Amino acid sequence: MNQGLRLLGVRMFAPKPGMTLLDVGCGTGAQLELYRRFDCRLFGIDSSESMLAVAKTKLADSADLRLGDAAELPYASGMFDLVISMLSLHEMRPQVRIGAVEEMKRVLKDTGRILLIDHHPGPIQPVGGWITKAIVLIAEAAAGQEHFRNYRHFMSIKGLPAITEMCGLGIIKSKVVGGGALALQLLEKQPYSPSNRRGIP
Repeated sequence: MNQGLRLLGVRMFAPKPGMTLLDVGCGTGAQLELYRRFDCRLFGIDSSESMLAVAKTKLADSADLRLGDAAELPYASGMFDLVISMLSLHEMRPQVRIGAVEEMKRVLKDTGRILLIDHHPGPIQPVGGWITKAIVLIAEAAAGQEHFRNYRHFMSIKGLPAITEMCGLGIIKSKVVGGGALALQLLEKQPYSPSNRRGIP
């Protein structure tokens, strides 16, 4: 399922040679590995030392990988053409989640794009959607109480569409897959105004 999502993400925004790309919550580097074949300049950050160790083995010197906090990205403003976060936002506490997206905006070029891939509240379609949703619930519950609490909050605010609105991002493309259980959004920065920045529920 994750590999299918990664491939859909690549199709949402066609990679170009020399494009600078940051994966926030890069994990074991599987997403970055897909972009390596397109000669992109690859950067990844994750809070897990063990996952980064796998990513470094997999990607060697083809990516700049760092241990760090998504809400305090160690990169210059306006540095990236594309910032990706796949199945990471739902894991974060609400305030950290919004801070992470604001940091993604900060390090993004004015002409850049943000690609978010995460769980979606539905409506869930039979039968495939029910199966996907059941797998997701089992996996999220198994990840621990805090993780599951953050996931439930993410779903209660209606997931990526709510975060997009809160952070004043414009939707370029949106795709719901997995029978309504998963979503991909390709986003752009919008000029700041009080009307496109909402409070956190």
